[in-house]
Amino acid sequence: MQLERAHSTERAPRRRLGQMSAADLMEKELPDVHYIIPGYIAEGLTLFGGKPKLGKSWFLLGCSIAVSTGGYALGTVEVEEGDVLYLALEDNERRLQRRLNQLLPTGDKPERLFIDLTCQRLDQGLIDDLRAWIRSVPSPRLIIVDVLNKVRPAQKNNEGIYDYDVRSLESLQSLAAEYGIAIIVVHHTRKAEAEDPFDCLSGSTGLSGTADATFVLARDSQGTTLYGRGRDIEEIETAVSFDRSTGQWTVLGGAEDVRRSGERNAILKVLQDAGCAMGPTDLAAAAGMKDGNVRRLLLKMVADREIERAGYGRYIYPSNTGHTGNSYRSYRDDGDDDD
Repeated sequence: MQLERAHSTERAPRRRLGQMSAADLMEKELPDVHYIIPGYIAEGLTLFGGKPKLGKSWFLLGCSIAVSTGGYALGTVEVEEGDVLYLALEDNERRLQRRLNQLLPTGDKPERLFIDLTCQRLDQGLIDDLRAWIRSVPSPRLIIVDVLNKVRPAQKNNEGIYDYDVRSLESLQSLAAEYGIAIIVVHHTRKAEAEDPFDCLSGSTGLSGTADATFVLARDSQGTTLYGRGRDIEEIETAVSFDRSTGQWTVLGGAEDVRRSGERNAILKVLQDAGCAMGPTDLAAAAGMKDGNVRRLLLKMVADREIERAGYGRYIYPSNTGHTGNSYRSYRDDGDDDD
């Protein structure tokens, strides 16, 4: 008690920490997260990974064109127009010109999309060069660095991989926060597969831990999925498709829903080809699916009038061949042979 009274009569020291209480923070009116591509790319640093030759560069060049012209990204996502800097460090002028002409068949020329094929490394002046570009354009919104290995500093002697990965991105993360823009850094994934797609990124967790958001473009037997995870964005698992003829990536919908559509298509095809009633076990074997998944899906397909029962535990393609219930778009896509 005496100690408490002694403290109360002492002059409170000036302090640097603890200036804001939780109550103060709760009363603040803070702006919503600012999206460059609504629902996907927000302001801050985004790490964008995927295996080589999967189409990452096509994906990001298409997004760059959309932002620089105020068009639609990924087929349906309307974006606000602004200035974009694309550091295409693994490309050449001829390849980029061909891709731009393919993505812009009408001959439009995006004057607010700026492209460089070379640049300094992060420890040799790149941050100053990026800051100068940001200050030189009226509405800087997006910078893409393709790829990380072309700009990251040299690893120091006795520097651990985690510390090296953090140092490779922290200056870009600070720059994005300073100006409220989006910076996307492209990175490769390892050849080895992992249950969590984010575990496939080359390097340590220092990369994803430093970035504000991490995206991984991954392909499997069912198609291509864009996975996204970040501090300020909702977790994303979206099915996407690439059209070789146009060079465009398009959002198909939630990956789980689209995969389910593909499974329904597989069951319908097996029943149609068979021309007779089948049980769940035979259906699963013919469609290459798990028995339990087929049994659950068959009940839903009967309820949706996509298939018909033909006695206990038997299912048949609808007798009215002109009606197959809801139509479903296939999830498979051809992918892309280029970055």
